[in-house]
Amino acid sequence: MQADQTRRFRGKNKAPKWTKPDDGTVSVMVLPLAVTDPADLDRLEKLFGSMWSIKRAVQRDARAKVDAYWAAKHERDHDGAKAVRQRLGLSREALERCAYRHLEDAGHLKHHATKALVMHMADEVWNGVSRHLFADNSGRRLGRPKVGRWHDFTRIPGRARSHTTANKWETFRLVGTLQGHALAYASGGRYELMQPHRMPKPTAPTGRVPTGKLTVSAKPVTRKATWWDHTGPLAVVFAGGSNSSRGDLVLPVRVPQGPKQYARVEYFLSDPGCWHKVDLVRRRKASAPGGWSYEAHLMILGPGYVSPTVREMRRTAAELDRIGGVDGNVSNLSIVSFPASLDPADGCPKSSEVVLTEEERVRLEKEANKRRGRARALERSRRATNAAQYGLSKRQVKRAERRAAKGLKPKTVTVPGGARDARSNGVPKQAFRRDRLSNGYQELRARQTEAAATAAEYRRHRARAVARDIIAVHGPHLTVEDCDIRTWYRLWGKRLSQTTPGMLICALEIECKAAGGRLVRASTWSTALSQHCLCGERVTKSLRDREHKCIACGLIGKRDLVSAALAAFVDLTDPDDPSTARLDSARSRHAQIIFSEGLEEALRESTTPCQSAPRGAGRVAVPRQRGTSAHRTVGKRLRATPDETRPVRDHTGKPGYRPACGPQLTFW
Repeated sequence: MQADQTRRFRGKNKAPKWTKPDDGTVSVMVLPLAVTDPADLDRLEKLFGSMWSIKRAVQRDARAKVDAYWAAKHERDHDGAKAVRQRLGLSREALERCAYRHLEDAGHLKHHATKALVMHMADEVWNGVSRHLFADNSGRRLGRPKVGRWHDFTRIPGRARSHTTANKWETFRLVGTLQGHALAYASGGRYELMQPHRMPKPTAPTGRVPTGKLTVSAKPVTRKATWWDHTGPLAVVFAGGSNSSRGDLVLPVRVPQGPKQYARVEYFLSDPGCWHKVDLVRRRKASAPGGWSYEAHLMILGPGYVSPTVREMRRTAAELDRIGGVDGNVSNLSIVSFPASLDPADGCPKSSEVVLTEEERVRLEKEANKRRGRARALERSRRATNAAQYGLSKRQVKRAERRAAKGLKPKTVTVPGGARDARSNGVPKQAFRRDRLSNGYQELRARQTEAAATAAEYRRHRARAVARDIIAVHGPHLTVEDCDIRTWYRLWGKRLSQTTPGMLICALEIECKAAGGRLVRASTWSTALSQHCLCGERVTKSLRDREHKCIACGLIGKRDLVSAALAAFVDLTDPDDPSTARLDSARSRHAQIIFSEGLEEALRESTTPCQSAPRGAGRVAVPRQRGTSAHRTVGKRLRATPDETRPVRDHTGKPGYRPACGPQLTFW
């Protein structure tokens, strides 16, 4: 090759660039894999081990590059940050080349991993590094990149299929059809889907397949049959590493077959043209062979599945012309809404409280006891296996002294109960990661992880169900205070882990958007909802005061419900900026006059049933006001009491502008 010859590139693609339809909307379906063959389990474990080695090596390289980047302060000031990153190789392409070198240097990894998998793993590492190097819109960065742990490595990203070139899908690919799966496991579609515990692996198609073309002599052109011609049961196929000689890794798919699941399965799997990408995921399961169960996360092009019931509920909620407010608290979530026109003919005020039921409290207490029991068992197992790293407890020392005083033989202590051997600065002499762990410890740890994942999934499911119930009653146009709930965990962490108000608010925000509305956030500094009354007067309360009492207008009710009612009358100049929120005291006072007893009753207790509200929730021990209707509880009455005749008050008509109560003139 001549020295002056330059490298040639393919050039710019002349075809139009492919883009995802529906504005890039994608959704994911979890497909459990029925892996029962010991040989397949061995290949999967080695595949995860190889990819973990690559990821750990790339993470170490990235961490060293980041440390060198921040150490070169003078060079960054003189040459610029971009030049320093280019010199150190802090870019997506540079990390991909590092991953390629690690794969080439470790020849045994080529038997399991491919360059495509290694490239996507390097891209994942770069995503974390970029969040550390570049601040987000709020000016925050992630911390220094760290090397993860083996048990936290649960996902191998796959490569997306080509939607412009036929039959091109590298790494993990889903083969088969839903119709072929139903024919194989439903007796030709005559019965419900019945999949055995040990599902057989589909075999690769054999023979020749016509291509639809003709030769010069008018003979049909054929080609060798491949997995693209497989129309039987569904399976995930991986060709293996470049140096692998064990053939394709075929993993049968177990389609969800629970009640009312087939409509969702048909939505995701009926059209293979929408299949976009498959990621291989593992999760801890103590009862599974090897302690792990494997899943294929199928990404499709388009929005996720929505059941007809939820779709109808969202359509009905979108037609509700109501405005509402949400108040998140440590122990409950309060919601109050009004008709948008503030006309009693269009409806009455409604309030809801989301609290833990007695059954949920009992269940959470049982789970906490089990969690503490597992933690104690894990600690005993670690101490028994590494007895040399722990000292004796005071009781064990006294017992040894008594036996020595009586001339008895010292008793062997299998589980020392004292502190861990440490240096003078308190650092253990041996790191915990170097301890020997028994098989029982590993199994118990797997059960602990599995229980934690189950509890987290239950909390997410509960949050989605509660959010749907809320917008079905109060509509999708809500306002909530902009609070950082993470700071609450310093004082009320145990309670917040049970009620999960942050998860409920996030789920409510998603449901409001899905129903055509929005959950806007208002700054607490410019509104101070908990320190005001509907009449516009300031009512100072501490955190221990859970009852609202206004001396000016005589309103008495629950503090959280009053704050939620005030949130409904917050106006924002810019809905994306919480600091532009202002409380419209004139509208809140007008609503207080118009709705009168109905509003007072809504602020005393919940007027609408809620899925997570216990029987008797909403009862509050406050004196009844003159002219209000009788008390009721959510569990005993399923609808609000009709508004009664408004009593005569000192004022008449619609109140005008009150300068003393205007938000711009209120001092706090």
